[in-house]
Amino acid sequence: MTSQSRIEAAAALDAAFATLDLQARLRLVATLGGRAVFTTSLGIEDQVITAGIALSGAEIEVSTLDTGRLFKETADLIGETEERFGITIRRFHPVQDDIDAYAAKYGLNGFYESVEARHACCHVRKLVPLAMALQGAAIWVTGLRRGQSGNRATTPFAEYDAERQLIKVNPLADWSLEDISAYVEKEAVPTNPLHKRGYPSIGCEPCTRAIKPGEPERAGRWWWENDEKRECGLHVPEAALPSLNSSAL
Repeated sequence: MTSQSRIEAAAALDAAFATLDLQARLRLVATLGGRAVFTTSLGIEDQVITAGIALSGAEIEVSTLDTGRLFKETADLIGETEERFGITIRRFHPVQDDIDAYAAKYGLNGFYESVEARHACCHVRKLVPLAMALQGAAIWVTGLRRGQSGNRATTPFAEYDAERQLIKVNPLADWSLEDISAYVEKEAVPTNPLHKRGYPSIGCEPCTRAIKPGEPERAGRWWWENDEKRECGLHVPEAALPSLNSSAL
């Protein structure tokens, strides 16, 4: 597909999803042609999508980025999910040389010291493995929702990702937490026990805390930073983030 045809296909998906349920959305994605990859963080939204893929029979690969700093509860959930749905979740890991270079420049936990260092860590542990997971893919499925943060309030169902030159699909864009909880209960979807301990959004263990009453869902991510729109770079162009190329290491 050309860039223009991908843009047109994304626009058609965005319009079609409004009247479809989750499984129908996923089956439609699988008919577009080309390799479709869902990258899961094992959070509750992503667990719903994994269940939807398995129950719908849609030919969409399920992958995860094993950063090396995950909570034990998250790592354990990978195997539990595979067993529940009879699927294989592909693991993509950071490159050890990149981790060593990061530690040499910033220190293993240098991400607490500056935004640049934190983004550099996310680059090594998440963005590089993501590039591996999406290599050769035509479609990228994610668990983004409009209700997760103000930064994601306008999330479309589908869009053309010019940086990665693929169609990015967000099948839960219009779902509320109540919708997700109802689906989890209906389909007996395994979830991370940390959700019940005040962690609605779960990333790497050193960079995630439980939220306080009344805080936004993603307030516990990189909580020591002041920017309310903070992201790791998975869902924003790298050009918009501080110094994330190899020279930063």
